Amino acid sequence: METKELVLSKTLVKQFEENLREEEKSKATIEKYVRDLNHFMGFAGEGKIVTKETVISYKQHVAKDHAVSSSNSMLAALNCFLRFAGFHSYTVRAFRMQKAIFRSKEQELSKEEYFRLVETARRRGDHRLCMVMQTICATGIRISELRFITVESLLARRAVVSLKGKSRVVILPVGLCRELESYVQENGIHSGSIFVTRTGRPIDRTNVLHSMKALCEEANVERGKAFPHNLRHLFAVTYYNAEKDVCHLADLLGHSNVNTTRVYTLMSCETLEKQVEELVLVLGECQ
Repeated sequence: METKELVLSKTLVKQFEENLREEEKSKATIEKYVRDLNHFMGFAGEGKIVTKETVISYKQHVAKDHAVSSSNSMLAALNCFLRFAGFHSYTVRAFRMQKAIFRSKEQELSKEEYFRLVETARRRGDHRLCMVMQTICATGIRISELRFITVESLLARRAVVSLKGKSRVVILPVGLCRELESYVQENGIHSGSIFVTRTGRPIDRTNVLHSMKALCEEANVERGKAFPHNLRHLFAVTYYNAEKDVCHLADLLGHSNVNTTRVYTLMSCETLEKQVEELVLVLGECQ
């Protein structure tokens, strides 16, 4: 039963951050949750007593300046903190969102644009970026999972990704294995993870992001389309269009819930328009 008062402090935020690490949350998730919690503390006031009314007011506040998806993301972080602090009754519901029926073509990376980015990286002599992009796009892995692509996995054409108590097998296409074998030979990589920094740490997502965007002008690709997750998205869309199997796609992407995967099955608005036109359900079109 919640009898104590909830008082916001930097110490409590630090304890929450440490708890997220103990729960083996990703670095990006921890940074975002802490950032969102600090945003809430800026609204409610450090050292102030938080009530359910404070949280409800904050929910209304974020809705004024943020999109529904962003607001819900911020509320999810706050709810996580409230449960950690023992104030479950203070949590609030997310805003309801209308389910999208098509995806935005303006933000989607096409296969042709992807190949132009890869070719531009190759032409510039940035072989690591060239191979990083191809590895993500040919397997559908997350950039945080690149460290599981090892020299040893090339022989078996399989990589085992183990994160947060879950494991899955990632299939490495023959063509990708050949390219990676040449890459490791050229760079004197004899064992272990293929994509690491000079100090042996996993490569940073931010560096890959900036490197991809630096290719855009020469590759004739919109900067808004050039980010690592769009490579994973392209893999998912290409696989689904070929196989129409959302369950196997969920397995390949490492999704626990198939509903998470359904975003990759959405058609573009232009494709939906074409399909609707082909129904020919207007009398004048039949004559």
